[in-house]
Amino acid sequence: MLKLKRAYDPPSDQDGERLLVERLWPRGIRREAARLDGWLKELAPSPDLRKWFGHDVQRWEEFQRRYRAELGSPEKATLLRSLAEKAQTGAVTLVFAARDTEHNSAVVLKEAVAEQYRRSG
Repeated sequence: MLKLKRAYDPPSDQDGERLLVERLWPRGIRREAARLDGWLKELAPSPDLRKWFGHDVQRWEEFQRRYRAELGSPEKATLLRSLAEKAQTGAVTLVFAARDTEHNSAVVLKEAVAEQYRRSG
């Protein structure tokens, strides 16, 4: 099971394994308070793509296309498979910092992991 949660929302026991999927640490969050099990910087959008998007909803469709292209690289594909395997065996929560819960990189990443899961299943 794969879930999404903002870094600013309190952790819960139902989160399972909590993985930060941002390139930058969320502002104002202490590491202890985040209760993370890992930080997958490598799966976050590249700095250039992140800056280009700037959470502009008008760029959302193109951002998704570009980010999926980045996720298609061989090294990221391996990480996606690993994440899909973890989600098959227990709860995994992708933790993100964006205010917009519908238009952010974690949403795209979750979809990509789900697709990976369907391919391997």
